[in-house]
Amino acid sequence: MKAEVLGCDVVAYRGDEPSVIVELKTRFNLDLLLQTADRFALSERVYIAFCDGLHSGLKGRRWGVLKLCRMLGLGVLLVNPSEKCIGYVTILQDPEPGQPRQNPRRAGRLLKEFIERIGDPNIGGMTRRPFITAYRQTALRLVARLEIGEANARNIVSETGVSEPSTVLQRNVYGWFERVARGVYGLSPKGRPAADQYREVVERVIAA
Repeated sequence: MKAEVLGCDVVAYRGDEPSVIVELKTRFNLDLLLQTADRFALSERVYIAFCDGLHSGLKGRRWGVLKLCRMLGLGVLLVNPSEKCIGYVTILQDPEPGQPRQNPRRAGRLLKEFIERIGDPNIGGMTRRPFITAYRQTALRLVARLEIGEANARNIVSETGVSEPSTVLQRNVYGWFERVARGVYGLSPKGRPAADQYREVVERVIAA
């Protein structure tokens, strides 16, 4: 094992095995990842190493950091900076061939949301109101109908085109609806402000 070999922080060889390259930083950050960009041209076994502790860059996001490094094919070493534990290193993961792994279930949810959402109601970076999902659009369609007056599920289906309004009304995720009689629903005190807050969304959804 030797340090600072042609720009690599640490290089190790053992017999006929491929070389091992380790890039070092005091904490995990983008510079550390960029430093490894061309190391895979030299070896398939590349590690990043950084110090353990509150300022390691891992606080609250260890799972995400390891997932990213696994996708990139990087191994991860955690070094204890304590003087009492000099040389103590924890292997969080070894290098593996890097490739993003698609989750069919999540990919299906993405496609379903894209297809069911009407128009493109969201603007990148907006903060004044929540993002508009297909489910929220459906709930707003019901808000628009109930703003006129109370109604039962059968009438709501025929007047709004929402095929299963009872599911949305009963779950009442946003607190916009209230049951006033068996099978009959109206707007709750929260529902009326929502109608005004999302007025342009409601109009766009109804017109679609």
